[in-house]
Amino acid sequence: MKTLYIILGSLLLLTACEDLEQFPPNIASSGSLTDYEGVLNAAYFYQHGSATPMAVMGDFRADNALMLEPPYTEFDIYGPNLTAMEDQFFGPFYTALYKSILSANNVIENSKVATEVGEAQFLRALSYFKLVRVFGDVTVNLSASPSTTDGSILVRQPAADVYNNVIIPDLEDAIAALDTKIVEGRASKYAAQGLLGKVLVQMGDFGQAESHLAAVVNGAAAAEISLQDNYADIFGVDNDLNSEIIYATQISSSISDEYGDSEFWSWYGGLDTKSLEPLDTDLIAAFDASPGDLRRAVNIDETLLRSPKYPQTGGPDHDWIELRLGDVILLYAETLNENGSTPAALVELNKIRTRAGLANSTATSQAEVRTAIADERRLELAFEGQRWFDLVRTGTVNAEMGETVDSKYYVFPIPISEVLASFGVITQNAGY
Repeated sequence: MKTLYIILGSLLLLTACEDLEQFPPNIASSGSLTDYEGVLNAAYFYQHGSATPMAVMGDFRADNALMLEPPYTEFDIYGPNLTAMEDQFFGPFYTALYKSILSANNVIENSKVATEVGEAQFLRALSYFKLVRVFGDVTVNLSASPSTTDGSILVRQPAADVYNNVIIPDLEDAIAALDTKIVEGRASKYAAQGLLGKVLVQMGDFGQAESHLAAVVNGAAAAEISLQDNYADIFGVDNDLNSEIIYATQISSSISDEYGDSEFWSWYGGLDTKSLEPLDTDLIAAFDASPGDLRRAVNIDETLLRSPKYPQTGGPDHDWIELRLGDVILLYAETLNENGSTPAALVELNKIRTRAGLANSTATSQAEVRTAIADERRLELAFEGQRWFDLVRTGTVNAEMGETVDSKYYVFPIPISEVLASFGVITQNAGY
């Protein structure tokens, strides 16, 4: 079904996964429901379909991983032909997130349970954040029953408006509604606050971001959130929902979703014939520049040219990490540095380096620390779908990719099926 029709009123309630405990009611109108737990769990579930596309866009578009078989090699060409991968990546991603949004809208509009509404607001914000980072301007629907009288709802809204009018307000409301304690892997206050800090960093608003990230870092221990002593213990099915995970999309192999091809753990592990040796040698060089780094063996296999980060045993049940404390600490370090508190930034940066078995950073100036944090993010968050989006937001695409990339290719193509289904109301991104 086209996302166009999803936005204009369809609602599927599917089974969820792991700890979400959703049972599958029949399709129902919002007015006939009195219990919105199942609808909320559907909003959680639909995030599944965004995980692998986000991983591929975040690492294969950047200098961490490579596609080896055409047309997938287009990820490294920065031209108009990425549209050939619509069915495998951009279409499922787009559809899954708008389904999550519609389910979240239903809860926000109708549930009388404050925490359910808060979780739905978090999920709606997360969905729009992913959409904006990937596509730029996007269609916005904040209703469980949007008008079908015209197509104006489908017109893409400026990314800045989506941030200011949807994502930030939703996260602020979620912060107010949710508790700091993480229950069964669901959204929490610190998940919302950490994501808001990340959103503000993405926008370049380091001043506003600092207090939110500080709240998470300083309140983590009381909420039983902590860095894992061993970096490897963050990843793998046996470590799902460990103490470092602030929020993850929980995934179960027993439930199908919008994305029906090789999952992220397969792509990174070289198990798809389109990229049997996905490891970019540039990432090997980055680890070479960090001798003694304990993360090296977790992230890269130089012999097989792939990543062992997600053990293949139980692979289909790997959760997709959306936000973890290591990420938040590095974002906090970045905001401190950009706000003129470079010594304090180094304290945060060195927390991550110490776990990696490295000495404290020798950087001193603001510019040196900025570079040190960026380098640390690459090594710490390799194969977590972060790299490309970090390069774009820091304006370092050309420097790191070693070529001039037209900025219109910083975003990805809107699925052509959506453009056609909307009779052109939904427009394509320039260059595609």
